Amino acid sequence: MTATHITSRIAASLLGGWAFVWGFSTLGITGLVALGQPYDEARTAVMLLAFLVFLTAFCWTFAAASMARVWAVLGGGALLMTGAAWLLQRSLV
Repeated sequence: MTATHITSRIAASLLGGWAFVWGFSTLGITGLVALGQPYDEARTAVMLLAFLVFLTAFCWTFAAASMARVWAVLGGGALLMTGAAWLLQRSLV
């Protein structure tokens, strides 16, 4: 393992995991509000789940064989979920 490989895994686990959880949180909160859940309850429920999602993404980053796949899943998932939440929110307002 090279220093670049280790740095890439650390960056993916922290930055990619954070971005993925951001997308998860925005989509989850927006989806629950769209279903009629009060905002505060939706935020609390999703944030409790977000901790587990981040922990899973963090651990998976170090266990995965392909760093390209890790960046694609975390980055792509973050973009897709944030975009879906944005579209859903625009339809609600």
